[in-house]
This record gives sequence, structure tokens and C-alpha cells, in this order.
Amino acid sequence: MALSVVMPALEMAQETGKVVAWHKKEGQPVAKGEVLLEIETDKAVVEIEAQGDGILGGITARDGAVVPVGQTIAWLLGPG
Repeated sequence: MALSVVMPALEMAQETGKVVAWHKKEGQPVAKGEVLLEIETDKAVVEIEAQGDGILGGITARDGAVVPVGQTIAWLLGPG
């Protein structure tokens, strides 16, 4: 089963977040709790951890992209 990776809301009035850097590449295995990427808000740069195990795939937001909160930016894919 696939899990979506969404742009999180890290502040009350946050509407977008900027992808600073992915720590994993598409096709790499990811374990729950492992750092996936860094997100920049108006106030801070925050590391975002994986919410489950899987293979990172379907990245739609590359480094430097500004993305609305709640938008899917990648997927964690299960076997097969």
C-alpha cells in the first residue's frame, strides 16, 4: 500500500513550504522515522521524517519548489 508524502503545515498561518533538499532519491528504500527531506518556512528549516517504510517514488516537488500545504510531493511505495 502506498503512503503519500504531503507538504506539512508547520506554522498556524502557513500556506506554502519550500523544498530545500531531499535526503533520499527516488527508488531508495526508506524506514519509518528516517529523514526524507528538508522544508523551509518563513521562520525555519525543518527535517521531515518518513511516516512509514517503503520505496521513495513519484517525487513531484524538486529542490527549490514552493508547494501548497497539503499537496502530495512524493509517495512511499510498498513491495511490488
